[in-house]
Amino acid sequence: MSASSNPIQPRATDDDGVPPPRLSHLPASLTAPVMARPTSGKRPGVAALVIHGFTSSPASMRPWAEFLLDAGYAVSLPVLPGHCTSWPDLARTPWSAWRAAVRTAFDELQRNHDRVYVCGLSMGGALALDLAARRSPAGLALVNPALTFANPTAHAARALKLGIRSVAAIANDIARPGQDEQAYARTPMAAVDQLGRLMRQTTATLPQVTAPTIVFRSAIDHVVPETSVAVLQRRLGTPPSQRHIVRLEKSFHVATLDHDDERIFSETLRFFDAAAALRD
Repeated sequence: MSASSNPIQPRATDDDGVPPPRLSHLPASLTAPVMARPTSGKRPGVAALVIHGFTSSPASMRPWAEFLLDAGYAVSLPVLPGHCTSWPDLARTPWSAWRAAVRTAFDELQRNHDRVYVCGLSMGGALALDLAARRSPAGLALVNPALTFANPTAHAARALKLGIRSVAAIANDIARPGQDEQAYARTPMAAVDQLGRLMRQTTATLPQVTAPTIVFRSAIDHVVPETSVAVLQRRLGTPPSQRHIVRLEKSFHVATLDHDDERIFSETLRFFDAAAALRD
């Protein structure tokens, strides 16, 4: 069954039905969905939903998920519908399927954990914000969240998709050599149209988001423009004292696989711990 027809793919489990304790115990493929228990008892009752980006895969978020797992978080890293199969699958996937998958994964974590945090990259950041407008995550960590298009042509995707099925992908925008986010080689124009709809919906509901939020923004990003951060700063409902923007000087768009990755991971942990302290 393809990801586009299954909002949350079956999670890998041990024979007794309990999720395995480490990501490395899961199937070897970097694109495999993940549901795993923490490797320590440092943070009981705490979980993180980790969301990858448009045309990408869990490979782009796996190191972040590993870090949180080792820090004591339970982790869910789903494959979004239409991803990790083929780009025609993505072309048939409505944005509402991405939203439904994220909500389902969050609700599953929330049933068994006191606090659930959400981490998102690019489109995953938009989905995290959309989720936070309707749920109550304990905090958000966003890397180059996508709320606006860099290419003006993308705004015409609804019309262009009638004559152009796909375009070359903007993938692996990473300064560090040798990294691969396992993204599609083509981007379906129909999916660009759906991404635009998601971004507009998310932007409209930003005032409803009140969760503590940390945003990591790359100084050089060839995929998501600076206007996305400007929109976020202008419309986000989170109090100014509970939002923080971190500038990344050494990384491109997929900063979770880039030179600033360890900074992202460690500052996320500190921010979430601080948010928990305020809440308690």
